[in-house]
Amino acid sequence: MPQNFVLPTALEPYKGFGDSGAHVKKFQFMMFFNGTNNEHVLCRAFPTYLDGVALLWFFKLSAGSISSFEELARSFIDYFVASRIYVHGLDYLGTIRQGQHESLKDYMTRFAEKTIEIPDLDPAVHLHALKTGLRPGKFSETIAVTKPKTPEEFRERAACQMDVEELREAQKTDRQPPRREEEKAFKLPSNKESKKPFKLTPKFDTYTRFNTKKEKIIKEILNAKIIKPPARAGSYQDQRFVDKSKHCVFHQKYEHITDECIIAKATNLGRKRLQ
Repeated sequence: MPQNFVLPTALEPYKGFGDSGAHVKKFQFMMFFNGTNNEHVLCRAFPTYLDGVALLWFFKLSAGSISSFEELARSFIDYFVASRIYVHGLDYLGTIRQGQHESLKDYMTRFAEKTIEIPDLDPAVHLHALKTGLRPGKFSETIAVTKPKTPEEFRERAACQMDVEELREAQKTDRQPPRREEEKAFKLPSNKESKKPFKLTPKFDTYTRFNTKKEKIIKEILNAKIIKPPARAGSYQDQRFVDKSKHCVFHQKYEHITDECIIAKATNLGRKRLQ
């Protein structure tokens, strides 16, 4: 090994499952990126990125059977060619379907993750599988009408639809009802609570006693125009036939005295005036 050379750790060890050819390419690229393409270094470093049955295979190689890294790589790929996961072949594409509640974005992402493992994928097969896997709906109908000719055209139309779906999802979130805690915080009083009887109570517990006659107090209030005298009612008895010894200052008519009709009101008026 060259002096001060440090093995990179970015590559996951190959354990005998998956694409052996892809592992070799990743290894070569990583080593080249780290400044070495020496045959001797590649051969000695390669087993560091093997594990399980793959590492056992390396230890069983006959001494002197490998003369170059190219030969080591070819032998490795040929031995594990049967271990490559073929489940993600062309037939597998037909099994990738958009779920009933799966967004178009998630479907496209999942499809891309699977197709990237298939080498030399024909664009026509790729496009057909994409269209076939769509869930029935407006977007699949749009694709049937517009007929994109390449996977790239399909992805362009899918990008527009994904924007629409994300906008709808954002609007749905904005329209969500408030949580129960918020409802309690902003709960309006019910009809029962709002219809509680209102009780009128005095402003003070005790009041100053009058030192002036009520009639005089009422006259002062009327003269000061604090209140208006009551309008003359049509039911008033003809003043020519009433007892003129009784006079009401508030109503300004005969027949009864002030204390007999509005003593309570006169008291309240007096209190207002004196406070």
